[in-house]
Amino acid sequence: MSPEKHHHGNLREALITAGIELLETGGLEALTLRKCAAKAGVSHAAPAHHFNGLISLKAAIIARCYRMFSASMDAKSRQAEASPRAQLLAICEGYLAFSRDHGALFQIMFQPKPKALANVNPQILDELNAESSKSYMILRTACAPFAPVGGHDQGTEVMVWALVHGYAVLFANQPDKETPAGTLPEFAHILPDLPLRN
Repeated sequence: MSPEKHHHGNLREALITAGIELLETGGLEALTLRKCAAKAGVSHAAPAHHFNGLISLKAAIIARCYRMFSASMDAKSRQAEASPRAQLLAICEGYLAFSRDHGALFQIMFQPKPKALANVNPQILDELNAESSKSYMILRTACAPFAPVGGHDQGTEVMVWALVHGYAVLFANQPDKETPAGTLPEFAHILPDLPLRN
């Protein structure tokens, strides 16, 4: 794509796409403004038209990652039976599939938020917060039919989130499913049978 085409509205999208591709192929250390610009086919100064530094481009990329993450969970949900447990398990499988297929994106999404985020364009921050909240609401909705764990309104969703996220971080990239304790059980076998709300 030519720089002229980018300047007619495609530059922002091209830079986000380039950043995601760099992360997928080279990991977190591969993501720089200069490399994004080169991959998008524009000058190294061009990103300044949309992003006030690498932190702003990262925030826009993370927002896009959360959208992809939500799509992964939604896709598994649509393929599953309608029962509450089947839906909850499907959401978790979508969560794990994303972490397995997009390890670098998953890593950047769940890094501690840097203080420099305060300098990001408010519109980008709003997009990031909206996409992050949407992905959490998918999990929350899947947990809603179940009785609260520990009597706390958010107990079930927090327990499931901790379980699926821990599984993703520890095991999603272990194709042989071997751990120091032996063969790793499938996630479906460790998700507890949760009682439904009365």
